[in-house]
Amino acid sequence: MIFGPLFMILVLAAVIVVAVLAVRWLGGPWQAAGPPPLPPASRTALDILNERFARGEIDQAEYEAKRRLVSHG
Repeated sequence: MIFGPLFMILVLAAVIVVAVLAVRWLGGPWQAAGPPPLPPASRTALDILNERFARGEIDQAEYEAKRRLVSHG
């Protein structure tokens, strides 16, 4: 008498598990929220310096000093 409802619950749980696995398999890979992609390697030191200056991370005096260092090697 108790085995009937218990068996139905187990069958229902198995159907739900199979449905979830099928949806995940057919849906393909999920886009995981990870770190942003790395910037292209073609950026030069001068490009990075220009970006920092444009964002206001460094002032004009520091920018000019670092630009001279980068330009003269």
